[in-house]
Amino acid sequence: MAMGENTVNSVDQDKVMEFLMRVVTDGGAAAAGLCTSLGDRLGLYTAMAGAGSMTSAQLAERTGLHERYVREWLAAQVAGEYVTYDADADGYLLPDEHAAVLADPTAPTYAAGFFTMMQALYGTEDVLMEAFRTGRGVGWEEHSSALFAGTAKFFRPGYTGALVPEWIPAMNGTDAKLRAGAEVADIGCGYGWSTLLMAEAYPASKFHGFDFHRPSVEAARRNAEERGMADRVSFEVATAQDFPGHDYDLITFFDCLHDMGDPGSALQHARAALADDGSCMIVEPNASADVRENANPIGRAVVSASVAVCLPSALAQHGPHAMGNHAGEDAMRMIADDAGLHHWKLAAETPVNRVYAASR
Repeated sequence: MAMGENTVNSVDQDKVMEFLMRVVTDGGAAAAGLCTSLGDRLGLYTAMAGAGSMTSAQLAERTGLHERYVREWLAAQVAGEYVTYDADADGYLLPDEHAAVLADPTAPTYAAGFFTMMQALYGTEDVLMEAFRTGRGVGWEEHSSALFAGTAKFFRPGYTGALVPEWIPAMNGTDAKLRAGAEVADIGCGYGWSTLLMAEAYPASKFHGFDFHRPSVEAARRNAEERGMADRVSFEVATAQDFPGHDYDLITFFDCLHDMGDPGSALQHARAALADDGSCMIVEPNASADVRENANPIGRAVVSASVAVCLPSALAQHGPHAMGNHAGEDAMRMIADDAGLHHWKLAAETPVNRVYAASR
């Protein structure tokens, strides 16, 4: 009893309250995330973008939603400082700067897809609890479709803003090859947005997207057809260890290599499938193997996603490496070197991603 009393007396109560408020803030953000997802999916942010100040009734009419729900949603948006409120006019405004993040899927800063993913992450909490106890994995396909759609939705804006104008030109002559006409394999292509972005920019080249997840491949095929690119962009169900083809000028791994149970064999297969002067583009989260360096908003989001998705996905494949998404450059470079990709460089970097070029 005395020991407990001494422990309590030794605690800095100001620090306790400071940390309590941080945890309450995090809890409020988690609850508010549902409101953000609803605002995105129901078109509320889109309806408010560039529309100026409006009442809850006007927003409800514009979106075809029930006014009382819209009014409550707006109150939550004001509390989170996503939306401003003019009491005299009873008007709500989504600032243009906030609209660039929440209302425009074509903007590189659009981030609403993160909250679509959260539907899936919370939905698998019970499964993850059991995985913690048993050490088993939780496969990508075990999550709900919100994870697949949300992942595509979240990464697409960043790829749109950087892939063609920045990342490919940093890849040692790859841009010239693609302009002249090249063969490209996009491994772990998901819904195909990375593949289609490259195909749109380089019409002389042919692109092949591969993913082991059939529903994602089917979605990618639909996206290609809708954009009139199905004649030179193909999508097939295949793993990173058995995708077909050879003499590829470029093989890409967008935010997926760390999800694989055996990234080494994936890179070995890629090396064998490369043309003599071909190269791999490996895009990974911008997170550090030193856990202290991830104590920032992006690092926190990345590593938390690794707990919920990346590490469990790798463990489900029973391979030799369960890396998580913050293994760091040194670990990636070592695996690539062991796979026969001896030339390595950091080609580009954003706050969210690091882009590596690897070749024989």
